[in-house]
Formats: sequence, C-alpha cells, structure tokens
Amino acid sequence: MAAAGLAEPEPEPDLGRVDSFAWLVGVYREVEKRLAHQPLARLTTALPRTARWITEELTGRDEDRPASVPRVRLTASLIGHVMMDESIMALAVGPNRFPRRADYERVGGELGRARALFEEEGWLDDPASFHQAPPPLRNPAMTRGWALGRSYERLWWPSDYEPRLGVPGTDRWLAFESNRIASAWVLRHPGRERPWVVCIHGFGTGSVFMDLVSFHAAHLHDDLGLNVAAIVLPVHGTRKPSRLSGEEFLGFELMNSVHGITQSLWDVRRLLSWVRAQHPTALGVFGVSMGGLITAMVAAFESDLDLALVGIPMVDFPELIRHHAPLHLQMRSIEHNILDGTAQDVHRVVSPLAMAPAVPFEARAIFAGLGDRLATTEQAHRLWMHWDQPEVSWFPGSHVGYLWSEKVWRFVDSSLESRGLAG
Repeated sequence: MAAAGLAEPEPEPDLGRVDSFAWLVGVYREVEKRLAHQPLARLTTALPRTARWITEELTGRDEDRPASVPRVRLTASLIGHVMMDESIMALAVGPNRFPRRADYERVGGELGRARALFEEEGWLDDPASFHQAPPPLRNPAMTRGWALGRSYERLWWPSDYEPRLGVPGTDRWLAFESNRIASAWVLRHPGRERPWVVCIHGFGTGSVFMDLVSFHAAHLHDDLGLNVAAIVLPVHGTRKPSRLSGEEFLGFELMNSVHGITQSLWDVRRLLSWVRAQHPTALGVFGVSMGGLITAMVAAFESDLDLALVGIPMVDFPELIRHHAPLHLQMRSIEHNILDGTAQDVHRVVSPLAMAPAVPFEARAIFAGLGDRLATTEQAHRLWMHWDQPEVSWFPGSHVGYLWSEKVWRFVDSSLESRGLAG
C-alpha cells in the first residue's frame, strides 16, 4: 500500500503493446485506403448504409427527415431502391474525386473573392438581381435525329451567356468551348396549336436517349398530346468538354456550379422565349433532380407558367456536399473557409430558396422520394416549405426510383391535366 499522502506510481506503459496497436491501426488505414480506390470494393459500403437507413426508419431517428414528411412502410421494393441510390453514391464518391490540398486553398480563395464582390454589389441581399435577362431566341438552327424508334427535331443556338464582370472562375468556365452552343430536342405535332412542356434533365444525363426515358417523353407526346422541348444543360450531353456528362458542373470547383446554374437559367429562359413564339395554348416546365433546381429557379423569374413541376430536387448544393462528403473533407473545407458559410453565402445567388417564386401558387407542384439518398428528402421538403406547401406527392421510392413509380407518373399526368397541359 502507498504511504499516506503519496500517490501510487503509474504503471509503465507496455511499449510492445502500444507499438502493436499502432501497427494494426496503420495496416487498417492502408487497407481502407486501397479498398477506397477500387470501385467494386466501395460498393460494399452500400449495404451497411442501407441497413443504417432501415434502422433509422424503424426507430424514427432519421435526423434528416422533417416531421411533416410522412413515414413509409418498409418493403423489399423500397429497400432495393435505397440500395440503388447508395450504390450510385458509393461509386461516385471515391478518392480519385477528392480535392488535393492545393485545391482547398484555391477554391477557398475564389469563394472569398466572390462573397466580397457579391456583397459589394448587393447580390447577397437581392439574389435575383444577380441574373441578367437573356435576349429572345430567334431562328435557331434545326436538324433532325432518331432515337428509340422515333424522329425528333434538334435546335442549336449560341448560348451567348457572359458572366458578370469580375466573378471568380469566369475564365475557367468560358474555356469550355463545346459549352458555348446550346441545344434542345423537340417532339411536336403538326397542325393546330397545342400545350408545350419544357423538360430539364438531371446531373449526368442530357442525351436524347436517356432523357426520352427520364421524362416518359413518348407518353407526354403521344398519349397526352403535348409538344415537348427538352434542353441540354451546360457541360452536359453534346456540350460536355470531357468524357463524363456534367463533370464540370457539380464538384469541388464550387464556382463552377454558380456559373453552371446561372447559365442553365439563361439558356432555359431563351428556350422558353422560342416556345412562346410557337403560340402554345399552355406552357409548363418539368425538371428532375438538378433539373428540379433549375425549374425552381425559372419559377422565380417566369410568372406566366401554367405549371412548374419539380421532381426529386436538389436545391442547396453546399449542403449536399456537407451531407455526402467524408468527415475529413468537411473539416478541411471549413478550415479553408469553404463550408464555413462562405460557399453557402455565395450560392444564395443560385438558390431558389433565396428567391420568391413568381409563378402563382396553383402552378407549383413537387414530387419527392421518401427514400431519396442522393438529393435527399430534406431538400425537397425545404423547397415545399419555401413554396408555401403546394401540391406534393411523397412517393415510396428513392432518387432513381421515380422512373418506375406508378404513383409518380399518375401525379405527373394529373399535374399536367389539371393545369390545361394535356392536349
């Protein structure tokens, strides 16, 4: 026993055990790092992430689910849809796409300069004033194409988008030469004037083949009698400057997303001016995923739309980075003045949540997946609240699951028909 008033000496550490533990941690981290570089190995993370989602649903502990969003009955189909979302995310988020240390400094510097400029110009207080009204689109070039057994028209025109003077990232964005020519494909009926719907695709698509499927365009055209015009968003499809469609749009180059969303709004508004010149009997815009964000932006500027239909939308890109990025990327981004509020402030100018909708309340409609693991249910809910809780369909599926959801397509048909958009 130790003498009174004297502390017992601490036992000497077992240096052999400490060394062994450090060695095991090092081996684990090295194995984890190597596996992370293998896409098929990363797919294995989809299973535990899906299991965690199931647990949160069963216990009611999903912190990202707002209280006003209904809960769903877990089914094999829904779990399979969630697994698809998680698999897509596992493949997309790999170390080869992580920023390097020098990228943090450069991106943080661009965002800091952008925030100072935006604040000085008053664009943070009035985000809508950041955007310039585009000139009408007149006499686009027209060609014809063929996809999935049907003929379509193709429109081509110079985008003529020019960023505001001094906005960081301008030179990089304008260097994408293939992006300077805007494009849309069209399905229209001969003869009498009809309703038109302008479709806006999601991230990574933009090909006629994919977007004919994404919007059930044959059904809209053949069964509902609509004329359909589908935009190709900046750096997507025929406009992409690299192998992956949309790669330059959404990523760690956060000023790219500011330019991309701004140009998307510009290009869609020009296409709408051309559609109006065709004398539509009614006019709607229908966007999914990232196209849902662009649709919501359009709805803040175009007051004469009969329908602004937003599906599985993302509306807050910095928040999506925070939600999906590994912890170390989040911490470094905060350390380099990126996700510390700087990116959030800068993206106010391209956020529909920072702008009042111009379209009337009865023209607004939203559908969203209760198991959406990509754009997340929470983002759709934020838009729904900002839009004063318009007509909404919460379907039991995931982000990609809307393609097969009968509930979604009944809602789409009903939204179009009730606004006079079924010919």
